[in-house]
Amino acid sequence: MTSPTKESSGDRDFVKRSSLYQEFLAEREEILKHKWLESERLGYDIGFERALLDWIRKHRDRWRAHRRTQLAGDSQPSFRRPPAAETEKKK
Repeated sequence: MTSPTKESSGDRDFVKRSSLYQEFLAEREEILKHKWLESERLGYDIGFERALLDWIRKHRDRWRAHRRTQLAGDSQPSFRRPPAAETEKKK
């Protein structure tokens, strides 16, 4: 019997190929982009947690909707963040 803490390379490959993991990586990449852009705009590192919460509040729903259409094979223009002025108006 194998130890529950040891994973086989097949299990790891399965996880890395799973759609859930791929979605996690894609979302994480968007959050890191948001962190970089906002940190540049503000002139200091805002940190991952603040970037995560801000991105969820401002961009997650639209990004997910775009991602669904993109994965469904529709030819849509790529997702882009609205200009800062647009997001500030919504506050």
